[in-house]
Amino acid sequence: MTREIRIYVEGGGDEDEARGRLRAGLRGFLRDVWTDARRRGIRLNIVPCGDGVRTVRSFHRALKWHPDAFNVLLVDAEGPVTEASARQHLGTRDPRQWSGTRIQDEHCHLMVQMMEAWLVADREKLAEYYKEGFHEKSLPDNPNVEQIDKETLQRALERATRQTKKGPYHKTRHAPDLLERIRPEVVRPRASFCDRLFRTLLAEIDRTA
Repeated sequence: MTREIRIYVEGGGDEDEARGRLRAGLRGFLRDVWTDARRRGIRLNIVPCGDGVRTVRSFHRALKWHPDAFNVLLVDAEGPVTEASARQHLGTRDPRQWSGTRIQDEHCHLMVQMMEAWLVADREKLAEYYKEGFHEKSLPDNPNVEQIDKETLQRALERATRQTKKGPYHKTRHAPDLLERIRPEVVRPRASFCDRLFRTLLAEIDRTA
């Protein structure tokens, strides 16, 4: 029976403070999962690991070091997902780290094409955070935020926020606070891989009941 869910997430850089802020931000975004897990007596442990390579390595180690936990990998897709599954996408992107492994797809999750796609899905919360000077019309119109390529997403966020008092979007300074504010019920219908993460975690919690 699962008593711990461990999420190895890309981001947070090398500083403990930045990683702690990312951990708190993602815990806020996963608040419904967090609440359900605590109610069932399951520990939800979010582990920011820095860049994508280190995150994948930490995840692989966790499968050996924490075999009784439900270990989850959460990384940027870094581009369009054309494979049939998250596991296949990761194996195609970096065969050296995935060749010979038998990791099931339910343990592999993607932020498509990058985590900022989740942020732009909830424009109302972006506007509340940046307040005066926020230019919503600079954001892409595509309702499926996972189809927005990385360069377009980054440029759009910078244009939309550069006239605000907080200044242009900054991943380390702004993303954790935004993650705490955006609403899963708004993001999930616009980001299928985000929805898949929630469904997987909630299903695992239900299995332990």
